[in-house]
Amino acid sequence: MSKIEDRIRELGITLPDVPSPIANYVPGVQTGNLIYAAGLGAANRPDGTAPNGKVGVDLTVEEGYEAARLTGINILARLKGLVGDLDRIERIVKLLVMVNCPPDFGDHPAVANGCSDLMVEVFGDKGRHARSAVGMTSLPHQMPVEIEVIAEVRPGEEDEL
Repeated sequence: MSKIEDRIRELGITLPDVPSPIANYVPGVQTGNLIYAAGLGAANRPDGTAPNGKVGVDLTVEEGYEAARLTGINILARLKGLVGDLDRIERIVKLLVMVNCPPDFGDHPAVANGCSDLMVEVFGDKGRHARSAVGMTSLPHQMPVEIEVIAEVRPGEEDEL
């Protein structure tokens, strides 16, 4: 069993099914040792609901943080789907956190910390990453947060020539 998946269970997290793309794109692209994962929204809460709306209008900063954390859970599921074993993740390199918010909103970093904190909880120092947190006037399906990730992956046996 994967050490990272053991850590995820210790945190009380159950990874959802790997989310499928909602349009004409692939879930991720690997070039060299880097994986560029397509943007994702939040996983459902345990009660089956997902956050929805604009942070700073429909949702508080704290609810935006939760949405970013739930998005991080979807990112973990997507990475597992792309690499098979999360122990192959050498480092979370960068997050691009897009926050659905009004033009005068300024707490993007506090919202983005929901995902950033999760990556560090799961991967330790390998989860520390560069990050951009920006505001958007809308996101698909009124998602409060969409996040893209770049991760460094250790080659697996199937990747060796």
